[in-house]
Order: sequence, then C-alpha cells, then structure tokens
Amino acid sequence: MGLSVLRNLKYGLFHLGSGMADVLTTGLWNRVMISDLGYSATPVGLLLGLRYFLAPLGLWAGRVSDAQRLGGYRRLTWIWAGRMLMAISLFALGLATASLARGTADASLMWLVITLSLLLFSFGVSVSGSTFLALIHDRASASQRGRAVGLVWTFLLLGFTIGGVLFSVLLPAGEGSSGLDPDALARLFVVAALLLGGLWFFALLGEERQHRSSRSATPAAQSSLRADLQLVWRQGQTRWFLIYLALSMAFAFVQDLVLEPFGAEVFDMSVEQTTRFAAWWGGMSIVGSLLALLLLRRFRPFSNTRLSVGGVLLLILSFALFAMASLTAARHLVTPGLVLMGLGLGLWNIGTLGLMMDLSPEGRAGTFLGFWTLVVTLARGAGVAGGGMLRDLALLFGAGESPAYAAVFLIEVAGLALALHALSRVGARDLRQVPAQVLAEAGSLD
Repeated sequence: MGLSVLRNLKYGLFHLGSGMADVLTTGLWNRVMISDLGYSATPVGLLLGLRYFLAPLGLWAGRVSDAQRLGGYRRLTWIWAGRMLMAISLFALGLATASLARGTADASLMWLVITLSLLLFSFGVSVSGSTFLALIHDRASASQRGRAVGLVWTFLLLGFTIGGVLFSVLLPAGEGSSGLDPDALARLFVVAALLLGGLWFFALLGEERQHRSSRSATPAAQSSLRADLQLVWRQGQTRWFLIYLALSMAFAFVQDLVLEPFGAEVFDMSVEQTTRFAAWWGGMSIVGSLLALLLLRRFRPFSNTRLSVGGVLLLILSFALFAMASLTAARHLVTPGLVLMGLGLGLWNIGTLGLMMDLSPEGRAGTFLGFWTLVVTLARGAGVAGGGMLRDLALLFGAGESPAYAAVFLIEVAGLALALHALSRVGARDLRQVPAQVLAEAGSLD
C-alpha cells in the first residue's frame, strides 16, 4: 500500500505536537521552576528525566502491539491513550505551577500534583513513542521508510521552533519581581494541552484499519532483551556503535535543562528571550536536517557516518562557545552558539538515525531499532538529569554561576570527543555487512 507524501505530512503533525510539548516542559517549565520560582535544578531535572527512564515501557508496548490488538487496533490504541495522558498531565502541570507562583496554595500538595503529572506524562511518552514508529513502519514500504522518518523528524524540529515562538508570545512578562504572570502561565498550559491533544488525534485519524480479531497477524519477537544485548555486544561494530550512541546522546543533551537558566542567570535574559532559544536552534536544526538529506541524496561521499562526525564536531564547537561566553560574559557569542548547535543537531540526528537503520538486520529490524531507541532514550534521560546535577554540584563547591555553567558545557565537549573516538572504531567501509554478520551469530543466543 505504501505511505504517500501527503499522508506522510499528516503524520508529521503528530511530531509537530511532540516538539512543542518538549519546548513547553524542558524549555519553558524548567526555566520557570529554576529561574523564576527559585527551585533547585536537581529535582526539576529528575522529574523531567522520568520519561527517559520509563523508556523500557516502550519496548513492552511495542511487543504487545505486535502480538495482539486492543480495541481492534494494533498501534492506535496505545498511541492515542498515551497522548491523552500527556495532554491531561500538561493541563494539571500548568495549574499546579501557577499555584506555586501565586504562593496561595499548599506547596507540598502542588509538588505532589506536579510529580504525578510528570509521571503520567512520562508514561504517555513511553507507550506512544515506540508504537508511533511501529505504525510508520507498518504503513510505509521499505523504500519509503527513509523519507517517512526524515519528514516526521523535520516536523519534530519544526515543533521546537513554533513552540519557542508561540509560547513566548502567549507568556508575557508579569509585574512581579520574577517577571512571571501566574494567570498567563495557567492559560498557556490549558491552551497548549487542548492544541496538542487535537494535533495528536487528527494526525493519525483514519491511519489504521480497525479489526474485530484481537490477535495480530504479526507474531511478537520471542527473544529476550538480555539476548538482544548479548547479540549486540558480541559483534565489534555494533558494540562500538552502542558506545557511540550512548555517549553522544548523553552529552549532547546535558544542555537541555541548563540552557535557558544559563541565559537567565548569566546574562539576565527575560523568560521571553530564553524561550526563543528553542526557536534559534530548532530552526537551524531544520536547515541542518534538510541539508543532510540533500547531501545523502545527491552526493555519494556523504555517508551517514560522515554526517554524524560533522554534526558532533559542530556540537563540540557550539558548547565551547557557550563555555567561553559564560566565562567572559560575552553575550554576543550565545546566538552563534545556538546556530551551530542547531546545525550540528540536524546533521548528527539524520546521520545517526541512518546508522541505526544500517545496523539493524532486516529479519530483526524491529528488535534492533527498539533496542537502539531504548539506548537513545536512557542516555538522553541521563544527560538531561545530569546537566542539572552538574550545575548544582558546581554551585555547591563554591563556583559562581558563570563558572558553573561553563563547567557543564566543557564536560559536554569532553564527552562528545569520546563519542567521536567510539564512532571512529565503527568503521564505515563494511558497515552494511554488519547486519548479516549479526544475524549469522544470532542462532547461538536464541
């Protein structure tokens, strides 16, 4: 049947909403909690990192959706249920945070609501993310999957950009000392919950046929996660790729929690200004992604490995600029850093996604892609939570705000350099032979 470009664009609206939700939580909400309300970055980072540490639920949901249907659907029931939980949790999160900002409600009760909201949000992300990718795999033919994933990924980046601009407009500065209007904050989250819920529902409406039978035509994978890990670790190419994937994902996203507070605390930027950080790097990520797809399509020398290397190098340069800006109070370096970070993220993500496809054998692509996704999610979660912890530790040991943020960015530089070393050990020449080698070894582990 295949997936037409028009339907592919409709699927993209789903991840448009995903990108906007990410900006709302890791961009705007974390900045409000840390910089405007004065809470420690560690509990905020741990709560935002819950969705990454609940990633194994995605494997569970994917395996169940392979084996049986719920409500007549293989994938849609999981996707819509997960996104409904996310929309409800955003609604509750905004109201609880606004109550904290007003200072009129019991803070312990509001923190309980915030914790439960982000737990539900994390659960929804986990069970809907992997099943959404599985739906794309089901609907697209083998020759269309690269285009399908690329377009959806571009819409995710577009969501970062639109979310950064839209939320900064919907959240004007208040009159208090923090510059935060609690009523505007509450309205923003209510509007966002309704808007994103509508996008997630419409994007996949009519995209899977309902069946009466509860049994799926495709049997679930029988191998255990432990057996899959042993299979990956025994083969040198996949082992080094696993190390590269974990290191690059972790250290690229250490900045996720601290970037907006960095602008607020080092350069005294307003919430409107720091929320637009996502628009800068998100817009350039789109440019980087489109450039990567063009290079892969038109120029044979540009392999997924070379794109990944180029992207990581740009990320290293951008974090070095942020560190220099923090140490020297050079505010003019922030925007070039955001531009380079966006370009680097675009090249790196397209290249690394391509490597994930290359290193997934045809007969077990679902298992391997699920495993790579699990590694990505856990590593990113560690990076997001670790960024806040590193910032707090630096402050605890007496560093000022500028040296503390510079230390975080320099640690990212060192970690990404290690990731490049691991990628160099993967070796691009025989990359496409690796899946066959992995399959040849699979029998001894089943």
